[in-house]
Amino acid sequence: MPNTYMDPLEATHHLRKVDPRFNHLIDTHGPPDIQRTRNTFKSLVHTIIYQQLSGKVASVIYKRFLNLFPTSHFPTPKQVRQVSIVKLQTAGLSIQKATTIHELSDQYIQGNIRPRRFRYMNTDEITHMLTKVKGIGPWTASIFLMFALNYPDILPTGDLGIRKGVQKLCNLSQLPEHKTILQIGEPWRPFRTAASWYLWRLLETRP
Repeated sequence: MPNTYMDPLEATHHLRKVDPRFNHLIDTHGPPDIQRTRNTFKSLVHTIIYQQLSGKVASVIYKRFLNLFPTSHFPTPKQVRQVSIVKLQTAGLSIQKATTIHELSDQYIQGNIRPRRFRYMNTDEITHMLTKVKGIGPWTASIFLMFALNYPDILPTGDLGIRKGVQKLCNLSQLPEHKTILQIGEPWRPFRTAASWYLWRLLETRP
């Protein structure tokens, strides 16, 4: 069974040891505040809605989305699927995001995505499963692995915040590319999720 749990204290101890540039960030922000979710569907919908939007705008759309459903709990995939794409758009969702949320709901309903399987799957297997849904790419899968499943060793090299964070941490003259970030982040293994969290803290642009 893959290890999907990150010990925040162990992670901070490791980062202090292998890269002292994190010391000030750790002293300022404390251990990473990442809690495993119980509702994976909710987490994925939340991540889809927040894609490529400012936190403030996404928060408004997310609340409007929830208001479409007469329940105190997050809607189930079946409940979401019963709402038309046009009605989802009234919450502020683009047609692309509304369609993605519909397709995601279908995958849950049909049993192609089964949350109980996640604990037995590695990151590549989960990413492959999720990215079969049109509109879910590697970034969404990475954020899900980090913040929903608490996988300890995720480094989303394509994320602009991560690129800017590495640039600032390492005092680079330009934004680093994928290969450079992987090289710089190699010592951070097996706690690159924690390193990513601190890089976002460095910019205060958590997704």
